[in-house]
Amino acid sequence: MTGIKYKVLTVIWSLSLRKVAIYGQATELVGSPGVARRVGHVLRSKGLMQGVPWERVINASGGISTYKLVIGELQKGILKIEGVFFDGETVNLDEWQWIPD
Repeated sequence: MTGIKYKVLTVIWSLSLRKVAIYGQATELVGSPGVARRVGHVLRSKGLMQGVPWERVINASGGISTYKLVIGELQKGILKIEGVFFDGETVNLDEWQWIPD
């Protein structure tokens, strides 16, 4: 696994239950700001297979970006089961965004 993939997965594995991170936040935490799409690529290739909580990564508007992958409703459903509440189609980031220790 390449360095950035490992770093992204490490950040995602550390996300707290009932919290979400945005793609850009994840890239900043791995020291590669500006490559938010890379996080999506890593999660798409490894997320379901590695037990990574991929559902906890959402877009900067607090919305789900996986509808085009036909797993948007799945992601939203998992987040609801985990206790993350939506206001329509978005999450209130002030309330639900993960702040690392």
